[in-house]
Amino acid sequence: MPLQYSLQAQEGGARAGVMTIRGIKAQTPAFMPVGTNATVKAVRVESLHALEYPLILGNTYHLHLRPGDELIAKLGGLHRFMNWDQLILTDSGGFQVFSLAKLNKVTPEGVFFQNHLDGSPMFLSPAKAIAIQENLGSDIMMVLDECLPIPSEKGAVARSIQLTTHWAEQCLAARRSRGNLFAIVQGADFEDLRIESLQSLMEYDFDGFAIGGLSVGEAKEAMYGITEVCAPRLPPDKPRYLMGVGDPVDLLEAIERGVDLFDCVLPTRNARNGSLLTKNGKLSIKQARYKEDARPVEEGCPCPACQGYSRAYLRHIFLAGEMLSGMLNSLHNLTFIKWLMTEARQAIVEGRFTAFKRDFLREYTS
Repeated sequence: MPLQYSLQAQEGGARAGVMTIRGIKAQTPAFMPVGTNATVKAVRVESLHALEYPLILGNTYHLHLRPGDELIAKLGGLHRFMNWDQLILTDSGGFQVFSLAKLNKVTPEGVFFQNHLDGSPMFLSPAKAIAIQENLGSDIMMVLDECLPIPSEKGAVARSIQLTTHWAEQCLAARRSRGNLFAIVQGADFEDLRIESLQSLMEYDFDGFAIGGLSVGEAKEAMYGITEVCAPRLPPDKPRYLMGVGDPVDLLEAIERGVDLFDCVLPTRNARNGSLLTKNGKLSIKQARYKEDARPVEEGCPCPACQGYSRAYLRHIFLAGEMLSGMLNSLHNLTFIKWLMTEARQAIVEGRFTAFKRDFLREYTS
């Protein structure tokens, strides 16, 4: 079903909107938990429903390799396969190809690379990336793009954004389903190339636009600066998606600059490593000072970890390597991120986002 985006309120650059697909409404700003292998690690879909997450991310590259997108299609699509009736955004697989696999050759037709699991030769073209995502039954598909590291030589980046636009056009032409398709703005940390990239992509009728190639180790100031250059220049009537960002500070900085959608493994990965998000900053549950601490991770938090268990218990099961540790910690961090997105949105609606961001950062970073 075609995506509809409605802007409901704005404070400065910050936007509060509603994105509707298949009758399912996702209030923005919104964060998408990452379900790389058709599961958000250590979290049941029933828990995601309870937290009212309307949108999750699936990984095209990994699902193509295992169990295979054709098998998933045969079994009714990714929604049915993983028992998730809400929305799914899938990436194109390009980022994993450029970050995990051994590249052999990049051509105008696509990418030749070696499967990172068994070393077998593979080829990913724009049409193939779309075909895989259509087999998965994605609600939002992403174009195949070339993601160069930061820093990169400017001439190479200039050539790369031309290739990304060429591939985006091919992805649009290859679409056969009613799945929505987002373009990806590239250009590394060169502001003029970012503008060139987004202007060339905006000539096509994409359903939304993403800002890619950030949150890959560059300085925070560079990420914020590029986001500030790109987001306000993107169409106001379509969603804006900053890929790979999930740190609470980064989320608020990007919302202030006009971003609507986010995804990142940070909340669940950090949870499995014992790092918990609180209004006073990150809490490392493995530390000895929590050995006899009977308090919850955060007073007033409605998550199962805080409602039923002490810091001492959470520390114990983490150090003991119990599976329950990753489950409870992940639920806490996802509850925190959902709270942050909800509060940020309400603050935009009420015209107090600047004050909300200031007050949150004062407590979080103190």
